[in-house]
Amino acid sequence: MECKDPRCPAHGELKTHGYRLEGTVVSDKMKGTVVVERPYTVVLSKYQRSLRKNSKIHAHNPPCMSARYGDQVEIQETRKLSKTKSFVVTKILSRRSEQQGA
Repeated sequence: MECKDPRCPAHGELKTHGYRLEGTVVSDKMKGTVVVERPYTVVLSKYQRSLRKNSKIHAHNPPCMSARYGDQVEIQETRKLSKTKSFVVTKILSRRSEQQGA
């Protein structure tokens, strides 16, 4: 499949910079967008405990990547693409079907 998306970092003209994050796709219902959930920990020094939290990041999903629900992906920061999107999917680390063994 030939990618003609101008917002694709590999085949288009979109430049990436800044943060490079990994996470799991939790929604692929929007056209050209995926929601990536990323776990992180917060240390509460007052109580000497740590909390596990999640952040959800909207990322552009180029047609050549076509990340789907359950996939482990790498996203990279880019210029603001819309009101909520400033990341783009750069690599698919593992597919959901590979994790389940099917």
